[in-house]
Amino acid sequence: MADLLRDPIEYARLLRAVHEAVLSGVPSPRSPRSLVSESWDRSLAARVDPDRKLPPVVYQRDEVADLRDAHPLAPILPLLRQTLVSIADDAEHIMIVTDADGLILWREGASDVCRRADEVRLAEGTRWTEDVIGTNAMGTALATGEAVQIYSAEHLVRTYHTWTCAAAPLRDPDTGALLGAIDVSGPLRTVHPAMLALVTASASLAEGQLRAQLAVRDERTRRANMPHLAALRGEPGALLSASGRVLATESCELPSTVDIRRAGGAVALPDGRLGTVEPLPDGFLLRVKRGTRVTRAPKLSLRFLDSLFATVDGREVPITLRHAEILTLLALHPAGLTADKLAWQLYGDAGNPVTVRAEIHRLRGQLGPDAVRTRPYRLAAELDADFLRARTAARGGATPDFPGPLLPESESPAVREERESLTALVRHVHLTTGDAEALWSYWDTSCGVDDTEIMDALLDALPLDDPRRSLVHTHRARLA
Repeated sequence: MADLLRDPIEYARLLRAVHEAVLSGVPSPRSPRSLVSESWDRSLAARVDPDRKLPPVVYQRDEVADLRDAHPLAPILPLLRQTLVSIADDAEHIMIVTDADGLILWREGASDVCRRADEVRLAEGTRWTEDVIGTNAMGTALATGEAVQIYSAEHLVRTYHTWTCAAAPLRDPDTGALLGAIDVSGPLRTVHPAMLALVTASASLAEGQLRAQLAVRDERTRRANMPHLAALRGEPGALLSASGRVLATESCELPSTVDIRRAGGAVALPDGRLGTVEPLPDGFLLRVKRGTRVTRAPKLSLRFLDSLFATVDGREVPITLRHAEILTLLALHPAGLTADKLAWQLYGDAGNPVTVRAEIHRLRGQLGPDAVRTRPYRLAAELDADFLRARTAARGGATPDFPGPLLPESESPAVREERESLTALVRHVHLTTGDAEALWSYWDTSCGVDDTEIMDALLDALPLDDPRRSLVHTHRARLA
């Protein structure tokens, strides 16, 4: 950003040189920003041609009106106009609002800029996700869930190197789902470094207004349906929103949201209690049955391939590397391990069963006693582990989902052995199948990035006109 502030035009020239070098496979004067580089990779993997001229037209402009009226962002358009359009007008920019699929629903701003935007289909009814038009602020904001600014030749498609844009995603305060993105775009010569901050602030204001509107709807639903809750006459129950959020309770404690994938019938609460839900206007009535509790194994999800992430019944739990190592070994030994055997697999000859018992005690406190049992130590949960799925797929000859090595920071002897074995197995499957997309995914991991045999196989598998070949050639040449 410092280069942009010093000399925007010179900075644009530098970015064009970087763009040409990276895509042609020659040494680059500098590396693209990591955000941009990752977006280019996604776009090229989707077979976006950098010389492609225009995005697809999904709807004609007269067809967009009906989509606007039904879209949940329609009520906040006055706020966005107030905060963005006048500023965009003065700065010779335009304000754009998309839906979650990258379809432009609204575009307003300076008339001269709108005419220029029409020439490159930066207009209502066109789709701007990364997979169809490459790196751009709207598409990249939707892909990453973060506010971004894309300047000049950071756009993958050369047509847009004379444009700059800043965009931020908007989320539904009820469900957390993406609703769309707001964007400010304009010609390169009118770029302003504060546009990203302005768009980010406007997105926060817009989401705040959506939350306020949701609170009004909740209160309306609560008032209208309170007689149904009162009719329970002290029996445990609750009023729920249409998405399952708890609006009011009677004689019971509940989580903030109840899973109501069905519009009626029985539901199981996280603590094992049973209930029934009955449809109401704009919501549901939940009746909780007294004295009923079903015993079920908790759902334990482990994501240990190039990451450190665990959930129990959908709730994220903080996990240390040592606890991840223990869970990995227990997952690999479903029949269980004694303290002595677990200590040896964790620490080798220096293992101490007393240390293992203390770690298991802390781990059970985090995951719950029903997830980890003793005598012997074993997992009693309904387990979903990415490394087990990858191993099963690879052993069957299929290319697995493999974002990276198993617990790459672990020095545990048994974990290290499993990591090396799994990586070798996955690598072998990729080389054997020769599938271009699978090889590309494996090359994008820390295991495959410097693997010349993988790169040679990828160059053999990719079509000659695939723009990703230049990236592979460039990296291959650097290693050589």
